[in-house]
Amino acid sequence: MPRVAKSSEPAVGLLSIGALSAATGIPVETLRTWERRYGYPRPERKPSGHRVYPVAAVPRLRRVARAIARGHRAAEVLSASEAALEQLLDVPMGEAAPLSMVEPPAPAVEPGDLLGAVRAFNAEQLRRAFHADWARLGPLRFLEERAAPFLVALGTAWAERRLDVRHEHFGSACLGDFLRTVRLPLDERARGPLVAVTTLPGEAHGLGLQMAAAVLALAGWRVLVLGTETPAEQIVALARDAPLAAVALSLVKTDGRHERRELVALRRRLPRTVALLLGGAAAEPVPGTTTLASLTDLDRWARDVAA
Repeated sequence: MPRVAKSSEPAVGLLSIGALSAATGIPVETLRTWERRYGYPRPERKPSGHRVYPVAAVPRLRRVARAIARGHRAAEVLSASEAALEQLLDVPMGEAAPLSMVEPPAPAVEPGDLLGAVRAFNAEQLRRAFHADWARLGPLRFLEERAAPFLVALGTAWAERRLDVRHEHFGSACLGDFLRTVRLPLDERARGPLVAVTTLPGEAHGLGLQMAAAVLALAGWRVLVLGTETPAEQIVALARDAPLAAVALSLVKTDGRHERRELVALRRRLPRTVALLLGGAAAEPVPGTTTLASLTDLDRWARDVAA
């Protein structure tokens, strides 16, 4: 459980974001941007719900600020190990080495270029490319600018018969494995509200769930990934069994009015205290639900509600 203050004053060892800014020389808005994009610094919460930050974050943030002042990118430095960060700062100013000289090189790879690795069933090349872009871009930009375009390129190549179904399944599975791997440490630190992520029967596309789960975990939510095609009555039963704050549904395929009726019925059966989130290419507004057009919108919603 996170440490919390027992009064209106910050707990010993915890700082407000303003105090953290003063201690590190990093503007408040920059700290908030890093938290949103890269998951660091990670706050704890007072009983009032206000965010506070551990004093232990101050030394690392000061080192991060020094590395950025030497010309290194925030996305690279914030994801670097402590050893790599220390090694960067040991290099004299006039000889500052790029992070790639301290850690394995991370060349940018466009989604379409990854299709060659898919054709060759080269899981290691895909994994390294995903890790490189996750570190460079940060989680949210990785999902929107790399993962989603990769899936589009994969689906297009399959539709145009430039790839077979075995290739499409392999590439999708590699991305799914990667997303589960990077979400695990986020899940272990999450102390926020509980959300269930799933699809309704007839919707078998599951990678949208993994991307949504990563965004929610990054915002501090505890995520239950139910997989695809969960019957509505089972979702309602889960809301009775667990203290859900929200249910997030991915909608890629649509059956039009029939699916809309299912969503309306699900909204009526769920407790009013449980938010129903709709996202994906086929998501359309339904009364009593929240429709999110992008992962950025989901990130903003999750942080606003958890704040």
